[in-house]
Amino acid sequence: MFHLMQFLSGLLLLLLSIPLSNGVDYTYEIDCSNLRMGQYICPHPDYDFIDPKTQQPKGCTKENKAKVLCLAADGLICTETKNNTFKKDIPCKWTNGYSFETSLLLSIFLGMFGADRFYLGYPALGLLKLSTLGFLFLGQFADVILIATQIVGPADGSHYVMPYYGAGIHIVTSNNFTYRVPQYDC
Repeated sequence: MFHLMQFLSGLLLLLLSIPLSNGVDYTYEIDCSNLRMGQYICPHPDYDFIDPKTQQPKGCTKENKAKVLCLAADGLICTETKNNTFKKDIPCKWTNGYSFETSLLLSIFLGMFGADRFYLGYPALGLLKLSTLGFLFLGQFADVILIATQIVGPADGSHYVMPYYGAGIHIVTSNNFTYRVPQYDC
């Protein structure tokens, strides 16, 4: 009985090693916008998609989305491009050239004159800080904290330009529509 099992397992391995394709290339044409995770690599591994000036994907729009080139899995052909590449929107942070380091240094050293607020596009607050010596340095101290924690950003709604491994912060907020799990005391 044991020899029969060895023979059958050897036969099965032999059958599995024989190519069944007979030289036929199996490719499928598919709408690549409906691919699931694992069926594509995004962004394309050979594609340099980071803008060195902003450290964000190239072509990032005000809607915080950028189109990048993606690569479909082997054997998949995209109907849009007739090859295995396609474009997909990925999230990004739109920047308009305001440096985080510059604004923080301006706030620390020249904040009493409102230079940080002028730089970020808040001229009224900058003028108010200039005329009151940074609200007697209390406004300067508050602005250093607000800029360092990235609560205050550029006036145009853009994000700061950060170094690639910089201290990017994503602020999580809670409101009446946020679901809170009840915490029971044990």
